[in-house]
Amino acid sequence: MGQQPAVTASTKLTLAEAKAYALRNNPRIHSADSSTEAAQSGVDEARAAFFPALYGLVTAVEAQHSTILAAGTLQTSSLYSRFASGIALNQLVTDFGRTSNLTHSAALRREAQANNAGAVRQQVLLQVEQAYFQALGGNAALRAAQAAVDNRNVTLRQVRALAQSSMRSTLDVSFAEVAESQAELDLYQTENVATEAQAFLAAALGLDQTQSFSLLDEPMPDPLDPNPDPYIQSALRKRPELRALQNTLDAARHFADAEGRLKWPTVSLLAAAGGVPAGDRRLPDSYSAAGVNVNIPILNGGLFSARHREAEERADAIESDVQTLSLQVAREVRVAWLEANTAAKRLAVAARLVTQANVALHLAQTRYEAGLGSIVELSQAQLNQTAAEIQNATARYDYLNRRALLSYAMGDIQ
Repeated sequence: MGQQPAVTASTKLTLAEAKAYALRNNPRIHSADSSTEAAQSGVDEARAAFFPALYGLVTAVEAQHSTILAAGTLQTSSLYSRFASGIALNQLVTDFGRTSNLTHSAALRREAQANNAGAVRQQVLLQVEQAYFQALGGNAALRAAQAAVDNRNVTLRQVRALAQSSMRSTLDVSFAEVAESQAELDLYQTENVATEAQAFLAAALGLDQTQSFSLLDEPMPDPLDPNPDPYIQSALRKRPELRALQNTLDAARHFADAEGRLKWPTVSLLAAAGGVPAGDRRLPDSYSAAGVNVNIPILNGGLFSARHREAEERADAIESDVQTLSLQVAREVRVAWLEANTAAKRLAVAARLVTQANVALHLAQTRYEAGLGSIVELSQAQLNQTAAEIQNATARYDYLNRRALLSYAMGDIQ
């Protein structure tokens, strides 16, 4: 993998740019692509049996004069001292579909690996989207926490001024100082969450060190369909894991068919030619021959039958796995749709909560300034307003996160 292009904090990063960067540099993508290329080599290996095999031969023998090979074989063969070279050709004529099925099986395994690579891509894209929205949410929460600290500082200065004028007690100052310290603690906690989100985003992009990014906001997606069934049907068509497992099942069926054809004969053309530049004078200077070989399996202890049964049982097991994964995908889509629907409802509630908290804070501030309310009432109103602002800031990005999960569950994340 080459040197990674520079990504700096001063560079504004959109979600589309983040995805493109991750697809270029995430090591999981490179691993999946390499596995797909390796699977293509498996197709070439299976298909090689269709083509002629040509061999170069060189033989040198020093034999006892007038001897023959007698033991260990049914035929006798004269042995001659010689040095010879030549070529041999072997061309498959037919094995009654075995090689064809093996080639189809390898091609389907390659397609399954390509779909697995697609699943890896979608996982990487999901990680990028989740990290991106988490970082945006962390930044929004950080702004809300910083605003809360600024407001508490203003309140503390006001209370101290009133205490110096003997219009408020030192207890009010203590409560205001506690509120300010609590806001600072919340700010530090929010800063930590925002920094973690930036680290997750850097990891999703395939970077080996944490970096901070200037992120651009994303528009809201279209409203959800009130019925999850269309999403489920889309997932059953598009989920790359499901397509990969279906490819694996089809490959297993072709392989089982190929194993069943082991009982059929194999017909091959054979040819050999060469010369004998040195050797026994009874040998001619050259040789050539051609013929047809038919290999007919008769008995092998039930090996071929056992291989066929094993392949069929493995295919049946994969078929059950396809059904199990289909049920799992449908469940994942339904759960993702429910969570996205709930997050959408939280958007309106969070916005309404901010409005209510602002009104309550204004009333508490007015009551306190008029001497009708206590500092405890004001501090509680400030705390509620800060919590509402943070929830409202994160609700939007939680919804976008849930929509990303739904897109992933549908196999439609891009």
